[in-house]
Amino acid sequence: MKVILTKDVRDMGHAHDIVEVADGHAINFLIPKKLAVPATTSAVKVADSRKAKTTALREAENQLIKQNLDTLAESRIVITKKVNEKGHLYDAIGTPEILSAIKEQAHVELPKDTVRLEQPIKEVGTFDVPVVHGDDFGKFSVVVEAQV
Repeated sequence: MKVILTKDVRDMGHAHDIVEVADGHAINFLIPKKLAVPATTSAVKVADSRKAKTTALREAENQLIKQNLDTLAESRIVITKKVNEKGHLYDAIGTPEILSAIKEQAHVELPKDTVRLEQPIKEVGTFDVPVVHGDDFGKFSVVVEAQV
């Protein structure tokens, strides 16, 4: 059965894609959960126009993120936290805190899945944080300083 996806479905396709699925899967899962609609002639026309708009928006968003990555690569983000005598942080710094600091200091907004922090930062120092979005990648420096 041919259906038009109304939302992105993992391992199947993006919103407004026309896909061929098993009848039972479409009738029992996709359509009741409003993840897809039957691919009628009128629905295909509407899906094509929406897909063109969505593609244009994604392109613009990707260009903006690429510009933000370039801006971020040139900047240095400083985060100040309380530390113990050995220089270890009382509270680890994770992706949400880094994204907040980026927004405040570099005036750049990134999606949360672009920052690829392997593990939270738990010490004072300078750390390179990788950033990946599609085919674009880069890194920026996060400096963790002790709060006086």
